[in-house]
Amino acid sequence: MTHTRGEVRDLLDRHGLAPSRALGQNFVVDPNTVRRIARLAGVGPGDHVVEIGAGLGSLTLALVETEATVTAVEVDRYVLPVLREVVEGLGVTVVAGDATGLDWDEVLAGAESWSLVANLPYNVATPLVLDLLDGVPAIRRMLVMVQREAGERLAADVGDPAYGIPSVKVRYWATARLAGRVGPDVFLPRPRVESTLVEIVRRDEPASPADPDRLFALVRAGFGQRRKMLRRSLAGVVAPEAFAAAGIRPEARPEELSVTDWGRLAEASPA
Repeated sequence: MTHTRGEVRDLLDRHGLAPSRALGQNFVVDPNTVRRIARLAGVGPGDHVVEIGAGLGSLTLALVETEATVTAVEVDRYVLPVLREVVEGLGVTVVAGDATGLDWDEVLAGAESWSLVANLPYNVATPLVLDLLDGVPAIRRMLVMVQREAGERLAADVGDPAYGIPSVKVRYWATARLAGRVGPDVFLPRPRVESTLVEIVRRDEPASPADPDRLFALVRAGFGQRRKMLRRSLAGVVAPEAFAAAGIRPEARPEELSVTDWGRLAEASPA
């Protein structure tokens, strides 16, 4: 039921289309890959799934096979008619729009809890995931395919080389792990980078009770000069005595602090 490479080429040729570099389009053309993603997502009958960047519907079809209720979001007005043709009669709701500017309350009004399963365009993947964690609590779980380096940053924890601002933001809202790699040969066109699957599961409560605005102001200041010790990068932002109150070494560097460490520092040094 899902698209092969030949079927994707045929769809593009019949509609006079080509993948858009500006939109970061790399269509998955391997049925085994999309079925693997749908399986790892763990969705099935009774689940509500939203897919961002549905494209020609390869992953959409694999999600339909799970018998989940699927909403597919696509911004490309030229691809939309093809997507609608592919999923016509399968019960998929197709939403035309840019995921970064949608009214998510309206899109997700049909259920209280949703899973996001998507092959995200590389150029928007990280900010989009972080914005959804910040502002769309109805999305309880994500399984997203992103560029490998972006995925490593999203899933990183203290001590990992990729640990940084996105990692702390994800850890504040959720737990995260790398769920598998995807090679470039399953895409059309073939990207120059590897992709990875990241599973993100929203916490019932944020990891820290600290004010998130204050917490992430400190995170941005610290990682803005990540090679410096915190007493230098946070000078004028955090009083010296606040480090001791929070149990944080002023000689530490930002990548040594967990999200709960940042939270204690924020509580010990209110703005």
